[in-house]
Amino acid sequence: MPDSTPAPAPAPVPVPVPVSSGQRPASHSTAPDRLSGPLSPADLFHHATRLLLAKDMDGWIALCADDVLVEFPFAPPGYPTQLVGRAALADYLGDYTEHLDLRDIPYLKIHLTDAPDTVIAEMRATGRVVATGAPYELSYIVVMTAENGRITHYRDYWNPLAVPDSMNAAKSSLTAP
Repeated sequence: MPDSTPAPAPAPVPVPVPVSSGQRPASHSTAPDRLSGPLSPADLFHHATRLLLAKDMDGWIALCADDVLVEFPFAPPGYPTQLVGRAALADYLGDYTEHLDLRDIPYLKIHLTDAPDTVIAEMRATGRVVATGAPYELSYIVVMTAENGRITHYRDYWNPLAVPDSMNAAKSSLTAP
């Protein structure tokens, strides 16, 4: 239950643009009143994916609440299963673009839930593994909760069996003498 002290309103976030060169998903809203208040969870998710494609990790992290909880339920050994707080998320994402060159999100479908602050997103991301140049393609299911225009809980269900070889190659090439 929230405390009785009102949280300061976050700065308005620009209305998101399409996440790829493909058609805009049907659930996307460009209502002009979005600039005067916090984005809906669905619009916030669209904006977050646009920032990922722009490789703006600082911008993505800024969309999160200070005490954000990020979970990776299927993380393999050696990968974190949860991150607590914006600082932990910043540490985790700090070298993301050194490993993955995310280029497109050709599929994104956002499902509204009966909890107005929570959305479920199905998406497919494509790009390149930086160290090897190998193609990168992975499907994700994300459950995201937002309050006051900030991400408060982000559960990322990605398939670790599709990634370890390419990510290990990316990580080992950056730490090799």
